[in-house]
Amino acid sequence: MSRSRRAVQWLQPGLVVKRWMLTSGLGLLLALLGAAILADLKPIYWSLESLNWLLSNMTRVLPRGVTGPLVLLGGAALVVWGQSRSFGSIQQALAPEKDTLLVEALLAQRRLNRGPNVVAIGGGTGLATLLSGLKRYSSNITAIVTVADDGGSSGVLRREFGVQPPGDIRNCLAALAREEPLLTRLFQYRFKSGSGLEGHSFGNLFLTALTAITGSLESAITASSRVLAVQGQVVPATNADVRLWAELENGDRIEGESCIGRAASPIVRLGCTPERPPALPRALEAIANAELIVLGPGSLYTSLLPNLLVPELVQAISRSKAPRLYICNLMTQPGETDNLDVEGHVRAIEAQLASLGVTRRLFTAVLAQEPIRDRALVDHYRARGAEPVQCDVRSLRAKGYEVMVTGLQGARPTGTLRHDPRSLALAVMRFYRRHKGGRPVLEPV
Repeated sequence: MSRSRRAVQWLQPGLVVKRWMLTSGLGLLLALLGAAILADLKPIYWSLESLNWLLSNMTRVLPRGVTGPLVLLGGAALVVWGQSRSFGSIQQALAPEKDTLLVEALLAQRRLNRGPNVVAIGGGTGLATLLSGLKRYSSNITAIVTVADDGGSSGVLRREFGVQPPGDIRNCLAALAREEPLLTRLFQYRFKSGSGLEGHSFGNLFLTALTAITGSLESAITASSRVLAVQGQVVPATNADVRLWAELENGDRIEGESCIGRAASPIVRLGCTPERPPALPRALEAIANAELIVLGPGSLYTSLLPNLLVPELVQAISRSKAPRLYICNLMTQPGETDNLDVEGHVRAIEAQLASLGVTRRLFTAVLAQEPIRDRALVDHYRARGAEPVQCDVRSLRAKGYEVMVTGLQGARPTGTLRHDPRSLALAVMRFYRRHKGGRPVLEPV
């Protein structure tokens, strides 16, 4: 892009540049006027006489109709060239190694700042996938994350240091990060060897250390967000030390998030210890200001429903006037959602809310995957005990649900059946548009 075109970009609406350029010009004129007054006005007379002489001689050589436009264009060119070089120097000082031009970055940030206030609730890789897509449409994102994990690196740190599990929070921070990719990769790096380090991710250790230093996971997340330049905020669902339990159809009761994911019988009821954990004020404030609330995607009983065990969150969602959308998984999860279709997932959410005394539907709209055409990949998953989550659109609509069915896997063939961040975010933003008076879908950044 030429320097002149870059300079013109600075004149686009919303950058709050033109007004300050005009303010600077006015300030320069006032400074010159003050200097002239201080010098007994003589410089003004000299300047006017010199300007009158110059204009008289110029119009003798060239007609006024030619001289005026030439001088005007010359002055404008000098202004544009000077401003372009000035902003180029600013770009070189602030981000010498980045390819994105400063004006383009400011325009992109302006679009993101105008994006809707979105609250995304969940956990696991599903929530991180959604966030990585949504951050192309808005910087006003709040991720409310479950803190019930007790397996893997998070489980070890939870048992040995008494901290809340950092794994799902780490994934969300990395998904919303705007900092250099290398720093994000470092945050997600998992040690593959080393006594005591194997299996741990650097981000989990970082958050655990920050929690010890700052005194709370919430403060550690805030500090990490500054390091990673997180776009939005990540908030734990609760600051309580939550332990999940589940009652099964065969009468057994199992405890721990890692065990619930491998249940030998269908889950009938989910609960936690302590009962009725408190919500964080930041989460409640985000829900109160939300323009869109999204639940999922993610593991039904270990990533989504644990958030609905926090009564204050449920009450805040119930009071909200924002449209609310549940995003269903693409595939069932062996031992957790065997044989459940989309309607079965919805019934499980309703049953969980009913156990808390909530009779009103919180999520009246459902986003589901259209039939998957890659039979070989589906057969591969079936061999591992997973099935595509079927969606009976007619039945759901008959029960009063708004149903959106679209391709959420993405256009490019992959070796896994997972949500594609861009396809998923586009579907969510189309849902938002539908409920906000037909506004055009915001352009992704």
